[in-house]
Amino acid sequence: MTRTTPPTGTPPPLPPLAGGGGGADALRPLLDTVLEALATGAAARGGPLPAGGPDAVADRVRAALGDVLPARGHGDHEALRTLVHTLAAGAADPADPLCAAHLHGPPLAVAVAADLAASALNPSLDSWDQAPAASEIEALLTRALAAELYGTPHPDALVTTGGTEANQLALLLARERHAGPLTVLHGANAHHSVPRSAWLLGLPPATAIPTPTGTLDPADLDAALTRTRRERPGPVLVTATAGTTDAGLIDPLDALADVCERHGADLHVDAAYGGLLALSPRHRHLLNGLGRARSITVDLHKLGWQPVAAGLLAVPDTALLAPLAHQADYLNATDDTEAGLPDLLGRSLRTTRRPDALKIAVTLRALGRDGLARLIDGTCAAARQLAGLIDAHPGFELHAPPTLSTVLFRPLPTDDARLAETRRTLLHGGRAVLGRATADGRLWLKATLLNPHTTTGDLATLLTLLEGSTHR
Repeated sequence: MTRTTPPTGTPPPLPPLAGGGGGADALRPLLDTVLEALATGAAARGGPLPAGGPDAVADRVRAALGDVLPARGHGDHEALRTLVHTLAAGAADPADPLCAAHLHGPPLAVAVAADLAASALNPSLDSWDQAPAASEIEALLTRALAAELYGTPHPDALVTTGGTEANQLALLLARERHAGPLTVLHGANAHHSVPRSAWLLGLPPATAIPTPTGTLDPADLDAALTRTRRERPGPVLVTATAGTTDAGLIDPLDALADVCERHGADLHVDAAYGGLLALSPRHRHLLNGLGRARSITVDLHKLGWQPVAAGLLAVPDTALLAPLAHQADYLNATDDTEAGLPDLLGRSLRTTRRPDALKIAVTLRALGRDGLARLIDGTCAAARQLAGLIDAHPGFELHAPPTLSTVLFRPLPTDDARLAETRRTLLHGGRAVLGRATADGRLWLKATLLNPHTTTGDLATLLTLLEGSTHR
């Protein structure tokens, strides 16, 4: 392997650090470069995502980057200008109203600014002496948000990378609090992370209960629990969903909790999508029964408008988190803990982890409960507006009125193959990002609206764009 010998002479100065007393002075000029590159990249993209498809994007990225590890550096500003521009020019931008495929929302500017501070200071929440203030912010935040979901004396929550990690933790906690092999039942509408977590944890394969109407029927759950008790005696965890990935539907949580109670089964609710409806007086009734679950998954990078990652697993009592306790002398020595240093290792399965609670806490303080509720209500209202436009248009078929902010629809006339091709045509042209979902045995286009700035005009533009792509 050939190595380039660095030139002799006076070595260049060390690059500045982001933290410390001079961190702000070091960052300020770099931020100007980043912001300019974000703007020029977005202008070059000219739409919700880059045109040309995967090969064209890959070619442009390779051409811009060249040698990823050059012998000589190009300097901070050139590196930022080149790569940030390239990233923005090749991004699927969730802040564009026509980028509406996934549960991947545009982050609030105030949350992004807070995330910069977290990155600059770089606390790691695996021991108190690495994150004194950040650990207390997280403790206060998690208890406050858990109290919005549970009316119990000591609710608590763990910060996770999202719904997948939170669901995995829920299954782990259920496994550890019971003797004997845990059986997991879930609706066929559940997120794929539920059966995958059962596999990862070495549990018996999770059992899916058919959901032909899109939600888990209490009578079907009752029959499945009766059959499970007969065939596999032992502890059972039922996973319900509040905000399905495909259609944004919410299982009848209160009725499902009644069934679980009769059979002595634990209930976990994956409310990654819909959990923050608890903050909306207009919509929180959709979550009736949520607080009866032994654990709840919530994502704040969906209807909380946080930069990824920002998930939670909430429980009604801190004691339920005890199985996660872990000891490593260099992080939580017994004498340090007895002397009053907080023990953080039981707050996650991860060791090094960033202070994602900061951006959430800043957002809550900036917007307050009423500000977040307005964003949630406005986003759900935009979905109802889109559904109304579709329902009134002779060239489209609406699957069903939306529950949250997801709308399933199809152009008329079409078949599944043509519909899939239409979606890909829009992607390759860089004109719109729509998802896809199968319901009632047919393929549907999926618009997942998470941009609170989306207007009725934006929605009409989307339909006009689809008309042109479908009838060419």
